[in-house]
Amino acid sequence: MKYFLELEDHEWPFTGVSHTREIARAILLDENNKVCLEYIYDDDMFGHRDYYETPGGGMKPGEDYQTALNRECSEEVGYECEIIEHLGSIKDYYNLIQRENHNHYFLARRTKKTQIHQEPDEVRRVKGIIWVDIDEAIRLYENMQDELVGKLVKQRELPILKLAKIALQKMSK
Repeated sequence: MKYFLELEDHEWPFTGVSHTREIARAILLDENNKVCLEYIYDDDMFGHRDYYETPGGGMKPGEDYQTALNRECSEEVGYECEIIEHLGSIKDYYNLIQRENHNHYFLARRTKKTQIHQEPDEVRRVKGIIWVDIDEAIRLYENMQDELVGKLVKQRELPILKLAKIALQKMSK
């Protein structure tokens, strides 16, 4: 897999990588091309969290991207989805937990409605789900916290949202 961006974690000291996580994430669209964002607010080992994040998460062994995205989007926001296109892959690091992340981002459209069934840490951390147009999503990310894990999420997802905007513009022509 080719990564178009490799990001370092300057929030915590690098002490090595003990594990790697393959992650599938969706720029999830509704029927009006509104983007789904999860509002994250919490305090934990990563410090204060007050930011937005796209739906997605770790892939299970043997899962393909579509299966992982359906599972993650269903769990987190209550919809399965259909992949429209691969937007890109980003390698980043969470030094605090010695993890290398391989993030694979897809533009996807929500399909079947399901029941949200978040993990306990997601129930605590996710304070809301919003659907906004792509320009509003970009604006929200540009104004997100510039420290701790929020900074790491912002530096990873803002470039992807800008790519999604270009893809949406192409789709509308």
